[in-house]
Amino acid sequence: MRQCGGHRSPWHADDQPYNSKAPMTLQVKDSSVKRGYFQKSLVLLSRLPFVRLFQSLLSLMAPEYFDKLAPCLEAVCNEIDQWPAPVPGETLNLPVMGVIIQVCIPSRVDKLEPSPPKHGDQENLRPAPMVLTSIHEPDLFRCFRPVLTHVQTLWELMLLGEPLVVLAPSPDVSSEMVLALTSCLQPLKFCCDFRPYFTIHDSEFKELTTRTQAPPNVVLGVTNPFFIKTLQHWPHILRIGEPKISGDLPKQIKLKKPSRLKTLDTKPGLYTAYTAHLHRDKALLKRLLKLPASLWQGVQKQRPWDVQSALLKRHLLELTQSFIIPLEHYMASLMPLQKSITPWKVGVWVFPPQRREDLVQTPPQIRPFHQDDFLHSLEHAGPQLTCVLKGDWLGLYRRFFKSPHFDGWYRQRHREMAQKLEALHLEAICEANIETWMKDKSEVEVVDLVLKLREKLVRAQGHQLPVKEATLHRAQLYIEMVIGSLPKDLQAVLCPP
Repeated sequence: MRQCGGHRSPWHADDQPYNSKAPMTLQVKDSSVKRGYFQKSLVLLSRLPFVRLFQSLLSLMAPEYFDKLAPCLEAVCNEIDQWPAPVPGETLNLPVMGVIIQVCIPSRVDKLEPSPPKHGDQENLRPAPMVLTSIHEPDLFRCFRPVLTHVQTLWELMLLGEPLVVLAPSPDVSSEMVLALTSCLQPLKFCCDFRPYFTIHDSEFKELTTRTQAPPNVVLGVTNPFFIKTLQHWPHILRIGEPKISGDLPKQIKLKKPSRLKTLDTKPGLYTAYTAHLHRDKALLKRLLKLPASLWQGVQKQRPWDVQSALLKRHLLELTQSFIIPLEHYMASLMPLQKSITPWKVGVWVFPPQRREDLVQTPPQIRPFHQDDFLHSLEHAGPQLTCVLKGDWLGLYRRFFKSPHFDGWYRQRHREMAQKLEALHLEAICEANIETWMKDKSEVEVVDLVLKLREKLVRAQGHQLPVKEATLHRAQLYIEMVIGSLPKDLQAVLCPP
């Protein structure tokens, strides 16, 4: 075993102290193994991001699999093969190992707040189903319990795309915290990189731990205390302690200066020099932190943690929406007026002087986004209209403009607006009198119209343009009519057999 400076790392020491205290479910005695024990893992691979569903599934499968091995796994796979396809918006009852897991497949039209399956869906099911209120979102309250007092600070760090290391006691805690952090910006899309569980064996280890350049915009989940020293130059490090087995609220971690992050046995805390722009929501913290003991028991026995998670999720959702709504309103003001969208270009011919309709017009351009103009608009249309929190909103927006999330949001909104303009332009063409336009046009101009209409039609049929079916049908008829007015040789070129 490798040694450094004659001192043996505690991680390379005798395994007996660990094995004597580690959970028995993680250990199996095996005399053929030098350490006397081996650890088991059951890994589920999927293209679907249904994290909470798969966590529940593995919690049922793993104990049985470790006991009965291949026959158990084969039986479970046969049951999963019989599950119906996950159609967005549908509620499914998924039988596995004598349990029915009831889930609602998320869709784009879902409300952002959690809506568990209706009780009517459970009446005829025996045994009573295990109902998952969400299959893809982490349980925010359970994940954020040790950091509830700093949730808004963490929200700001995520909003600004700041590099953050999550040092947790186990891979599952690390992964869940990273996924919770990256999901707390809804409905804003998380545009930075994130690694729920990063190890020293990762191919990008050297790239992400180098000190020769600034840390990238990544949320990194790790468990090895070695990273405390290796990633000491990162601006924000969140160290989480061992989770409590009981349902009691764990001790809240404290904000600490990065300079105190020196040793491998560093205590839990949020090590950062960052100062939050917004004040804490004391009313929310009071509801989350100062519940009577009877209510804490209710959380365990009668009142599920999903209620607390929904409260926290609603707060973060409203906070993000309050931040994004002024941006959305300003962006909408950059959209050209619909009356400026015309089907044809208008040119002036000098000999003889006359106005004539020329080739197909291109849609008008979206006006540029001026940050100063937006900041000036906040005085009368800022987040204070929808959010009670006070603080330096202007400073937060200025830093947001430099983040990957602003770039991602702006590109997405600009693309959607450009597609809307193209759709409106196609509708304007379809509502115009093409026969009148064609009377004095050359064959080149008519062919140009056909090609441009076809291009727009292909994009619209590929669901890249928000166009009604009636408009698509009319555009196809126009193309056929225009082609039919051309000579046979050109028709053969435009409509090959």
